[in-house]
Amino acid sequence: MGHVEIPETDISGPVGLRGAPRPRTAASRNRTAALEQLWRAPTAQRDPAERVPARRKPVHRASVGALTDLLALAGPAWLLLHLGEQPHPWPTAAVAGLLWTGLRGVRGRYADLVRAEPAGAFGALGDWLVLLGVLAVLHAAAGGSVDPPTAVVAVAPGLLVATAVEGLRAGRRGRAVRKVLLVGEAAGLDRAADLLNSRTDHAYQLVAAIPVGPGLPGSENLQVPGRLASSPADDDVTTVLGGAYAHDADLVLVAPGPQLTGDRLRRLGWGLHDAGVALCVASELSGIAAGRVRPVTAAGLTLLHIAPPLRGGPQGLLKAALDRGGALFGLLVLAPLLLAVALCVRFSSRGPVFHRQVRQGQHNRPFTMWKFRTMVADAEARKAQLSEDNEVDGPLFKMRRDPRVTPVGRTLRRTSIDELPQLFNVLLGQMSLVGPRPPLPEEASRYDEREGRRLAVKPGLTGLWQVSGRSDLSWQETVSLDLWYVDNWSVATDMGLLARTVRAVTDGRGAY
Repeated sequence: MGHVEIPETDISGPVGLRGAPRPRTAASRNRTAALEQLWRAPTAQRDPAERVPARRKPVHRASVGALTDLLALAGPAWLLLHLGEQPHPWPTAAVAGLLWTGLRGVRGRYADLVRAEPAGAFGALGDWLVLLGVLAVLHAAAGGSVDPPTAVVAVAPGLLVATAVEGLRAGRRGRAVRKVLLVGEAAGLDRAADLLNSRTDHAYQLVAAIPVGPGLPGSENLQVPGRLASSPADDDVTTVLGGAYAHDADLVLVAPGPQLTGDRLRRLGWGLHDAGVALCVASELSGIAAGRVRPVTAAGLTLLHIAPPLRGGPQGLLKAALDRGGALFGLLVLAPLLLAVALCVRFSSRGPVFHRQVRQGQHNRPFTMWKFRTMVADAEARKAQLSEDNEVDGPLFKMRRDPRVTPVGRTLRRTSIDELPQLFNVLLGQMSLVGPRPPLPEEASRYDEREGRRLAVKPGLTGLWQVSGRSDLSWQETVSLDLWYVDNWSVATDMGLLARTVRAVTDGRGAY
């Protein structure tokens, strides 16, 4: 874009009756020079003649998914209604099929595989139940004569096909990734890159970064296809699009900062969306589940309402009931195994069967925790001699080859069977089936404010860090996982963690 010369007049001052402009002051000339510099600010190392590479158009499968649902429901529905000698089988099946397809389309079931949010385990079932409700209302309003049980059976094949398709999509989604182009100032780029690269339980793959301003990202492995100037420039959009196209990125992740916010970020979003590239803005908030965040707009502002963590209410009562009931059921079912383990511990080495230890529970209240003894009888007295061999950071003490562990105890630790007596602690209400592990008093005394938040909920027999690496994790990784659970737990989360615990115990990784 050509440079527009601004005449030597003060356009900001009042104009006389005849429109003659006043002479410009030094301050106004400085402001104009600053505006010119901002307008002409270049982005780094871009050839003006270079054309932005063409983007390969994505393949849309929405029509295929909609057609599959339509035929899977309308076809069998027509056949069953026809065989059942129901009136108007063809129009009825067509209406049901169109309602089914429209309902699933409205609920986002045909979105692009990578961009779509997972429908959940009961996504198709929920859609189907809504369809039954809509059909019931239409049946009552139109005074239809179709037999209701026959109608339910007629639309059931649509549910079966949709469930199977969602299962296939879930498997593909687990392998799908979003190629991400990072944009932001150096500090924001480093923070986002470090967090995304530190975990593998997400679908975001960093492919390149475009820094804003003079700084460079700290990661040497991150490619830098271009740079944005410190001030807004007329080729911000083309620079970012060029980087996205060159690395086949389908998402631009912006880490906002003083040089990339407000109007500049809004204009960048316009250009990306017009080109069909998704935009995501990183928030300074961390450790908050998406379900607790509710976006709203007010006075042109985009606000994020954060729901407080669950600490009681119906879910708290349900969690307590599941804890007590699950602990009682586990003790009854596992009684033969507990008796056999107790005999092995008793006759394999000298000392008591159970190891009782004071731990800190919810709100830092002490309680006595039970477990099968896995070490020699004088293990606590020998701990001080091994303090220099501690293999983890923070207040924990862990050794892969702790000489105090007995042969039977090593097997019990690897399978986590030594923790089963804590079902008694759960039954007494001192612990929960799921939660952070209870610390020793000397460990809790060294907690800072952040680490002390682990004690805001009841400690658990298993937890998020146990199914995410167990003792292979660093102390700070353990704290981060526990804090995520403390602030975002739900009964559904607990059920998922209990299921994952079985797999973690089976492979035995990180247990020592």
